This record gives sequence, C-alpha cells and structure tokens, in this order.
Amino acid sequence: MVNDAPITSPQSAPRLSVSPVSFLAVPGSPAVAWQVSDELIGYDDAVEAMESRAAAIARCEAPELVWLLEHPPLYTAGTSAQEADLVQPDRFPVHRTGRGGQYTYHGPGQRVAYVMLDLGRRRQDLRAYVASLEAWLIAALDTFNVRAERREDRVGVWVRRPEKGEGVEDKIAAIGIRVRRWVSLHGISLNVEPDLTHFSGIVPCGVHQHGVTSLADLGRIISMPEADMALRATFEPIFGPTVDAG
Repeated sequence: MVNDAPITSPQSAPRLSVSPVSFLAVPGSPAVAWQVSDELIGYDDAVEAMESRAAAIARCEAPELVWLLEHPPLYTAGTSAQEADLVQPDRFPVHRTGRGGQYTYHGPGQRVAYVMLDLGRRRQDLRAYVASLEAWLIAALDTFNVRAERREDRVGVWVRRPEKGEGVEDKIAAIGIRVRRWVSLHGISLNVEPDLTHFSGIVPCGVHQHGVTSLADLGRIISMPEADMALRATFEPIFGPTVDAG
C-alpha cells in the first residue's frame, strides 16, 4: 500500500505497458471542483495551497479539485533530478519538490493543472493513473488536430517531428505526481505558448535525445481559455463530471 510516494520513470527502466483506464469516482460522489487562476501564482504558494487541499480531501472535508494556473518562470527538481541536468542554475529560481520525475520548467504560456483526486475511492493503481493522465492530454491535443503519443520508456506526451529528421520527436506535455494517503498531488503541464528558449537551462525530464515543443510551435495559435475548455471537456470522460469551484 502506498502512503506517500512520488512516481518516477528513469529512462533506463521502461514502464509497464498499461492501457488507460477509467478513473471515474464511485456513483454518488461529488463532482470534481474546477478552478482557474488568471494571475501568475508563485510556486511555493501553489504547493502550500495544494497540499492543504489534498489533506482536506483525505479527511473527506473538501471535494476533489483540479486547479489550472500559470507560474512565473522557474525550474522544479523532482525526486529523480540529476544535478548535471541543471545547465544554467542561476537563470531562474529552482524549487525542490516532492513530485516524481526530474527537472521541469514552468512559466507563462504553459498551462499547469494540479490534480487532487482521491484515488483510494477511485482506483488504487498508480501506473494506470499516470497512463490516464497521458490519455487525457492526448485527447485534449487531438481537439486541436495535434497527434500526440505516449511512450513506454518515458513519462509525458510526445509529438513526432519528421520535418526535423527521422525519428525526431518533441515533448509537448509533462507529468509529475505524488500520492499522499491515496490523494494525488501535482499533475500535468501543457505547453500552449511558452518561451521555449527557457527550457535550455535544463535537460527537461532528463531526456537528452529529444526536444520540447508547444501548440504555438506547431502552428496552433490557441488562447489559454481555449486550451482550458479542451482540457475540461476531455477530463470528464476519464475522471468524471466537474463543477466550477466556489
């Protein structure tokens, strides 16, 4: 039984092959609260609020929550982060975090979704949960005619770039989670229109062989509200109904 564990996926250890499954809540459960913050939210403030809400969910004192936001430019280091992958340590603030994974960039133009779900009442299968987060992102990107794919040997969502060369693919969305008392923390980040040069200060997620991309980089000029609508519409078939947070 997992009590407080990050999910990691070292490149040298391929993940199990897991098909996305439904993570619908048990019948009669409240809808998932859906909250969107329009202003930039500092990372430490966001983590404090997220952990407080997750603890309340675990105590059955608050409904589950998906919180969509943007951060100011920063790097986060997951539990598997390698110091050599922090190429420019003085470029942006670096935050150590309890999520799984390695170094990640967050900044304006990137939609971060902190997903706080009670997996104890849904499905206690962490790898299948990660696969379902990937399936959610893939479905949202398909809304904008972007064909994205998951990979068995690395977490995240990837886009093939044949115009760059044979076998080239870029990462368009990242996933890093932690589970505490079977409530999920952290979540996903989708590159809508961030400054992609900001990723050059790290080796994103420890992957040297591939780059990063965004909807804008792929020629899809999408507003953040449009991205949010796609994320919400494709979240519900997998995880259940949502309601605007009060």
